[in-house]
Order: sequence, then structure tokens, then C-alpha cells
Amino acid sequence: MTQRKTKVAVVFGGRSSEHTVSCVSAGSVLAHLDRERFEVVPVGITRQGAWVVGSGDLAALEIRDRQMPTVDALVPVSGGELTTVSPDSALDGVDVVFPLLHGAWGEDGTVQGLLELADLPYVGPGVLASAAAMDKEFTKTILRAAGLEVGSFAVLRRDQATLSEADRDRLGLPLFVKPARAGSSVGITKVTDWADLDAAIAFARQTDPKVIIEAAVTGREVECGVLELPDGRVEASLPAELRVVGGGVDWYDFDAKYLDDVCEFDIPAKLADDTTERLRALAVEAFRALDCQGLARVDFFVTEDGGLVVNEINTMPGFTPISMYPRMWEVTGTSYRDLLTTLVETAIARGTGLR
Repeated sequence: MTQRKTKVAVVFGGRSSEHTVSCVSAGSVLAHLDRERFEVVPVGITRQGAWVVGSGDLAALEIRDRQMPTVDALVPVSGGELTTVSPDSALDGVDVVFPLLHGAWGEDGTVQGLLELADLPYVGPGVLASAAAMDKEFTKTILRAAGLEVGSFAVLRRDQATLSEADRDRLGLPLFVKPARAGSSVGITKVTDWADLDAAIAFARQTDPKVIIEAAVTGREVECGVLELPDGRVEASLPAELRVVGGGVDWYDFDAKYLDDVCEFDIPAKLADDTTERLRALAVEAFRALDCQGLARVDFFVTEDGGLVVNEINTMPGFTPISMYPRMWEVTGTSYRDLLTTLVETAIARGTGLR
């Protein structure tokens, strides 16, 4: 008798500003999941929040001519209208969910809560870790309380128009103005002149009314992948360093990440052995400090004196063809396909509910 394959729903798209990045990640994951072990169901969420069951046309999820794909490019169309379904219908008969949703209404604990209520195992951290990691203020607050070093920052809530003079003096220039709950460098401005601050705040607020303003940290940008195995062990990958080297760009913005060929990568990063080991250990500490499960990518600054400053934690890092998380694990010795299999098996082993 042929053993039944595990049915995996890959959920992607979503209502956030990172909808298109999620689609590219999904295309890559759908192409690499082991079809001998898994029955795979592509489930898209449109920008308006409608759920649709997609076709198998993975080419529709590729970046073409600097154009990012959307869910609408993949899903079947009937009479010019998207054929939508309810979430329970889209996930009917599914054994485990791979929620490849980046940003708000997906990576922030909302979909994780939905799946907990539905008693459906899913890849990645639970509700608390997802919500805390999505909000940069609380990420930094929790990491600092756990004894990890983070950069200086200030938070502007909805009723706060701009930085106080005291915060300007404390943070100095340059600084980065960011939506507090977004990723993929969406809505971020590097500010080198105080005259540009309010425009940068307004730009960030197009994505999120809550804004975080961070002092620039001088250092090398190094990332590290963390992976939980089905038996509960947690391991860190070899780290990667990224450098922006062309195109008149001096920081890792959205276009540099996904559209322009202006970055160089060292995988593994060219660090002293003891620095590499400290960084890998701190990545696991950060993972545990936020009570993460499954996977995370931890981003650091390595300062000139060897200090390690945690920048942020991504609980559902990119899985695009150029994304660092799968590439770091590939160099560490785990292939893309084996990495995805481990993530799915860990989700099933963990189950749902309190843990």
C-alpha cells in the first residue's frame, strides 16, 4: 500500500506591504518542496484579504523586468473575477501549513493565531514570538532585557509628531526612520539632515502609524540563520555578510535587496573564528529570548572592536532565490530541499497549543 503523502498548504501573498516578496518566496518554496513526500497546495491571499487556491504555474511568481509578482498572477480567473474561498475551505484536509507571509496580517501572529484555533500545525514561531519580532520596539526591549546588545532607538506613536530635542541629541545623525511593524526595507529612510526628518516620518507612516527611529550603528552587516529540529534541538548556521557595492546606494534598501545587482555576499562571513562562534551562540540566545520556534534569521552589526549588536529578528525570513536564510544553510551543509523538509517535520512534531 502506498503511504499517503503529507499535505502541505503553502500560504503566501497577504495584505501587507511585503505581498510581492511573499509571492517570490512562495515560488521558490513551491519549486523545492519534496513532491515525493509532500502533496503541496498553493494558497494565495490577495492584497484585499481574499483567499484563493492557486494553480501550479510557478513561473508567474518570478521577478520579471524589475516587476514583482502578486497573487493575482498565479490564481485561476473565472469571468475576470478571482475565484475566492473561505480559509477553512482552502485548508480543508491539510496536515500542516507553511505560512510564507511577510509583514503585518501574516508574520505578526495573526495567521498563527488562526491556525492555532484551527488546530493546524504550521511552520515557524507561535503567536507571541511572531508578534514580538514583528514589532521592532518590543524586539529590542525583550532582547535588551535578556542581556543582548541592541542599538539606541526612539519610538513615535500615533500622537507623537516628531522626535524631541532630547532624543535628537541622544540619537544623533545619521539615523534610520522605519515603520515599526514592517520588513523588506519597506518605508525606510536614511536621514543625514534634520531638515529631512519629518518627511521620513511621514513616509514611514504610509506603512505604519507607529514609527521607530534608530541611531546608525557603524559596523559590518552580518546575518545568521537559526533552525529548530524535530527533536527540539536548535542550531545556528554559518553567518553571511552583505555589502552594498554599487548603484549609488549606501544601504540595503528594497531595490538593492530584490531588483538591482548592487550587493556582494560572503557566505560564510569572513570573521575571526571566535567571533563567528560568539555570533552563532548569540543568534540562538536571541531566538530563545523571544521564545521562537521553527526558524528565524537574526541580523547583527559587527563593530570594529568585535562587538555584536543585534539589529532585528525575522521569524519568517525570505525564501526567494537570493535570500540569505536558505543560502546560509546550504553553505552550512543543509540543502534547500532538506531545509524545507526539516521545517515541515518540526512543525508536525511540535503540533499546536501550549508548549
